[in-house]
Amino acid sequence: MSGFFNMDNVVWRTLGRLADLMILNILFIICCIPIFTIGASLTALNYVTLKMHDGEEGYAARSFFKAFRQNFKQATPMWLIELVVGFVLVLDLIILQSFEGTLYRVMTVIILILCMVYLMIFCYLFAVQSRFENTIRHTFTNAFIMAIADFPRTLAMLAIAVIAVIVSFYNVTTITWSLLVWIMVGFALISYINTGFLSKIFKKYMPEEEAEGDPDHWDIDEIMGTAKEAMTEITTAGEATAETTNVPEIEDNK
Repeated sequence: MSGFFNMDNVVWRTLGRLADLMILNILFIICCIPIFTIGASLTALNYVTLKMHDGEEGYAARSFFKAFRQNFKQATPMWLIELVVGFVLVLDLIILQSFEGTLYRVMTVIILILCMVYLMIFCYLFAVQSRFENTIRHTFTNAFIMAIADFPRTLAMLAIAVIAVIVSFYNVTTITWSLLVWIMVGFALISYINTGFLSKIFKKYMPEEEAEGDPDHWDIDEIMGTAKEAMTEITTAGEATAETTNVPEIEDNK
């Protein structure tokens, strides 16, 4: 019985994690209310859930607001870009439904493919922003590359989100209960589940040792640049060794 009251057992750790996710979810919803802050809120949410997955979390609220402040300047225009692009894609699909013919079917397929790419990038974009330091353009590019490179995991994350939405809107009863779940813990829970995939993907792009400065962010371009410099040095050293080896010995005629 004494083991049950041990704060380190599975039950209490699970309850503690659930409490943190509920706090995160409420903070996320509140910070999304102005609409234009959704990007910073998503980045902060991913930042904390990634920390949780790696066992590095501290105070959930403090970490959330820290990430929110640090990423607000860059995450906001990224979100506005996503918002505009998403609106245009949905508008195109609505307009195409009123037409008929082969050309419009082809256009519909093209738009659906673009929607798929859009959702794939969206799965990674703000998680990448929360973990790596980069420009907006490179963050979008890296999100796309990661989504393609780990396509099975990308599909798994998309499937989790799609299934959650379908179940939520299945009927009136599910809408009522799902609304309560989404408000209490839904967004944070989905983010936490996805970190199981994202954490494994991000490890491929991180250096073995922590960089100086903020250990929570990594510059992908800097990492790639360091790798290129190392390869150049190795190549130069190899060429120098080859030249030294090929120099003929000069006999001393004295």
